[in-house]
Amino acid sequence: MSIAGRSERAMHFTRRLLERRTQAAFIILVCVAGLAGAASCSSTEADPERDGIAVDGGPDSSGSTGDAAPNVPVRDAAPFDGGPLPVVCESAPCATALVTTRGGRASDRGEGFCALLQDGTVACWGAGGAGQLGRGDDAGTTDSATPARVVGLHDIVSLDHTCAVDATGAAYCWGTGPFLRDPLAATTTERTPVKLAIAPATKVAVGASVGCALVENGVVCWGANQRGQVAPFETASFSAVLAARRIDVPSGAPFRDLVVGDATFAIRTDGTVVSWGANPPLGRESSLFPDPYPMPAAVHDITTLDVAENNACATSGGVAYCWGTVIQDPNQLVYKVPPLSRARPTPVATPEPVVQIATTPAIEFAKPQRWCACAASGSVYCWGDNQGGQAGDGTKEYATAPVKVKGLPGPAAAVRTTTEATCALLTSGKVYCWGTNFYGQLGSGNIREPSLTPQEVVLP
Repeated sequence: MSIAGRSERAMHFTRRLLERRTQAAFIILVCVAGLAGAASCSSTEADPERDGIAVDGGPDSSGSTGDAAPNVPVRDAAPFDGGPLPVVCESAPCATALVTTRGGRASDRGEGFCALLQDGTVACWGAGGAGQLGRGDDAGTTDSATPARVVGLHDIVSLDHTCAVDATGAAYCWGTGPFLRDPLAATTTERTPVKLAIAPATKVAVGASVGCALVENGVVCWGANQRGQVAPFETASFSAVLAARRIDVPSGAPFRDLVVGDATFAIRTDGTVVSWGANPPLGRESSLFPDPYPMPAAVHDITTLDVAENNACATSGGVAYCWGTVIQDPNQLVYKVPPLSRARPTPVATPEPVVQIATTPAIEFAKPQRWCACAASGSVYCWGDNQGGQAGDGTKEYATAPVKVKGLPGPAAAVRTTTEATCALLTSGKVYCWGTNFYGQLGSGNIREPSLTPQEVVLP
């Protein structure tokens, strides 16, 4: 079967699922085709399910031979409401959650990973240029391909990049970020975890220079306010806000999760989302750039949401949606071609229902993006940049449509992406990574040895 034929067969599922879920006729708008995650539509409706149709990646103009939908049966799509698969530890060492670190150097851009281990400790590996491995002064800022525990952390229950919350609600951060410690700057660098001066929290989420937390009275944020993520500009300037400040959010269901990039997203227990900050990636239409006023985003029934600086994606009812700033074509990385910006969530065509999705930032004039998603079956699919084998299909050819990752020994509960590497947390508690390994991102113990297929991380 031709590449175009396989792509059409693979995308049939998402089209049928969207058709079944949408009861009214679509208002079909002109969309920018090419990369599946890089279409752009606009609509006056507030419902993303009526915002457009699933967008096929189309034939690979670069000549890719990646398998867009291996052995995926074409079937009529029924409503889907499942979430990520649970992790059931089979043996020690075992990870129960997986995150990416934050970049400390312009070159590494967060090329590292951390895992929450079953014993309540945290292990990190990869780039260490800003202390984001949390190994203390002795280890300094050394990159490492061997995962090791972050010093001083115990009884951790929640992890976000290089911040963690323990069972008492105490929050800690390390590496580069807003630590509420330095009176002269919003962002400092710490090689060991620093306890944050905030009320007991259930979740702490951090961006490059902004931190937010879920506390008993709602959401509090602190740090740099250039994007209005800490306070409206009439009440606080663009400079740093060095004390945690309560965010005035619209009334509604309690919040269950928090995600911070260039914009902040607070996810309610009913699956709705409130957003504020840079525009894009607000996930809604706004005349303010940035928009410091929390308002409902144009997504609902959210199971998971991921943001990487100016680009965001979410899963809802088995369908992936993406929005924000996009570099869609590896041949257009020149100064005269600006990146695409999608104000509203756009559905992504996938071979089967997806329950979790990860994205990478749009780095202008550097390289295109990549997206990866966990399917309900536990399979992992990636699309976009694949110059270092980050898509996991055994090639280095750009993936214009989702390709299935080859070589995972079991179903995946979560997948995380950096620009140069990808890691998946299996339901068994094992972690596998693939892609480039310049900073030791694969966690295999061997630095600068890349892999086109998944390699097991040597957890401590």
